[in-house]
Amino acid sequence: MTESVFAKSVRIAAVVSLYWVISISMVFLNKYLLSSPDLKLDAPLFVTWFQCVVCLVCLFLLSFLGEDYPWIDKFPAFSIDLKVARQVLPLSAVFVGMITFNNLCLKHLGVSFYNVGRSLTTVFNVICTYIILGQKTSIKAMLCCAIIISGFLLGVDQEGSSGELSYMGVLFGVLASLCVCLNAIYTKKVLPFVDNNIWRLQLYNNFNAIFLFLPLMVICGDVKAMYGFEMITSAYFWGMMTLGGIFGIAIGYVTGLQIKVTSPLTHNVSGTAKACAQTILSVTINHEIKTGLWWLSNMLVIGGSTAYTVVKHSEMKAQLNQETLPTKGNGDEKRGDNVV
Repeated sequence: MTESVFAKSVRIAAVVSLYWVISISMVFLNKYLLSSPDLKLDAPLFVTWFQCVVCLVCLFLLSFLGEDYPWIDKFPAFSIDLKVARQVLPLSAVFVGMITFNNLCLKHLGVSFYNVGRSLTTVFNVICTYIILGQKTSIKAMLCCAIIISGFLLGVDQEGSSGELSYMGVLFGVLASLCVCLNAIYTKKVLPFVDNNIWRLQLYNNFNAIFLFLPLMVICGDVKAMYGFEMITSAYFWGMMTLGGIFGIAIGYVTGLQIKVTSPLTHNVSGTAKACAQTILSVTINHEIKTGLWWLSNMLVIGGSTAYTVVKHSEMKAQLNQETLPTKGNGDEKRGDNVV
């Protein structure tokens, strides 16, 4: 029994650590690709488009692994049904907006402020679920959102006082937060079209995104920027670009793996803690000097997000217990405690 518990603990620690490493590495790598003075590349849409291409290639290669390596998740066969692609298209448009605004936010904001810059996802989730789904939110959850908003506003104020704030970056962060929320809502609607398989959904999202990005790259000048790019023939540059795409598919895998070996609640808490570590790491690496109020804004965002996760988890568990109570015997009422 002791060995079993120990082995499970080691596996959980390994998965959580892997999630942290991949997630943080992906943020720093994308920041380098999007705004590094070494590369001098002003083509954020092209960077994002190429990562979608790499993700699609990775999904093609992973489709051969399911039978030979059963310990890896079963990846679907690589096939594109144009009818399904059209059904997924509305979600893909939101998906394109999400990854585009996310990368534009990262391009214009430092990694240390990136977490605060796109911290309003939870707030938009409350707003959109009420407007689109008609679901109301408890007072406790709304108070958590108020804490997040106060942290966001304080962070914008403090970053602006330091002279390092890009208001375009903040705008892109707000739009990214909105798209993340809409992506979650539309995903639930579209999943039945892909047999509720999240990997098939990634396949169609990246397939559609490749074509949706093409006119955007022409309009925004990314194609022209690539023609004049000095490192267009550099193996190092294309290697870093490919690595960014690999991280893109890897984060989807380890996110699902972390939820699988822990729980959705633990995953959300882990993600919040990771954001905190990411902020501290960025400030340390870049030798940034931040005020006490700046750090307070981060703590408000992280604390509000964590509190919201805990509140929603408690409400879901209470609702589940209430729903199962009439159909359970006297000795079974507490079984719902271990469901979520």
